[in-house]
Amino acid sequence: MKKIAISLLLLLLPCTTVMANITPLPLPEDKGHPVGQLLLHTAQEGDTLASLARYYGVSPILLMAANPDDDLLLIKPNQQVVIPNQLLLPKAAHKGIVINLAELRLYFYPEDEQAVYVFPIGIGRVGRATPLTTTSISQMRKNPTWTPTANTRREYEEMGKPLPAVVPAGPDNPLGEYAMRLAYGSGEYLIHGTNDPLDVGLRASAGCIRMYPEHVEWLFAQVDKGTPVQIINQSLKVSTDEFGQVFVESHEPLTTEGNADTRPLDMSDLTPLLTQGLNEQTIREIIGHQRGTPQLAGQIE
Repeated sequence: MKKIAISLLLLLLPCTTVMANITPLPLPEDKGHPVGQLLLHTAQEGDTLASLARYYGVSPILLMAANPDDDLLLIKPNQQVVIPNQLLLPKAAHKGIVINLAELRLYFYPEDEQAVYVFPIGIGRVGRATPLTTTSISQMRKNPTWTPTANTRREYEEMGKPLPAVVPAGPDNPLGEYAMRLAYGSGEYLIHGTNDPLDVGLRASAGCIRMYPEHVEWLFAQVDKGTPVQIINQSLKVSTDEFGQVFVESHEPLTTEGNADTRPLDMSDLTPLLTQGLNEQTIREIIGHQRGTPQLAGQIE
């Protein structure tokens, strides 16, 4: 329900179009260290949740999670906003594209850089979930046409917006100007741009992965057919640095169908650490707060 409410409220907010920062985050020599850093933004006149999310490349949901005591739906001049550009890398091979559904982020690991690029994404809505899979890019398409499924055409007709059998490239095409088809299923899943940037950072697509236009244009130029793609769902990330400091990053658990996840959290990375000096109550408080940023949980003996 929280994500649905944010989606509705974002529609009421003006979105200032800005060129986003596309900056690599260096990979630390010690893999236990968080990547990137928290930033502090002093709000200017006209700043909105949507415009800050787009400029800094952070999903609106993560911005709100990182600022739980502030009203980001009505940002005021001089208000201090924490930008959650610090994170723990998900447990997946550092190769190609990694998509973590729980945090609404896409990670890109270039072959020739000791760095990672991180982007906010929109993913499949309830009933049209983005699948968990290990696959690759099977097709690259610039200025793609869109062939909506029968179900999608029916949905649009019910909204009074009938669709043609094939939607040509252009401003009315929800795929935007760039699309990368995944070698999964019948090829119905894409990483693509959008003609509605407010959907990025939310759960609003029919199963595809949506990116801001400027982000997908950049990524399209970096990858090619055959680039590996991992789609995972990790709401809890844990790392330990060389000094024994333990960091925990917690996100709202997400099931593949969007309902509240009532399954026990995967604590396999934490359980052994509880016997080495970590306080279980501290761990549970961090998990419960779901700040979406790395929190120092303690130090193991």
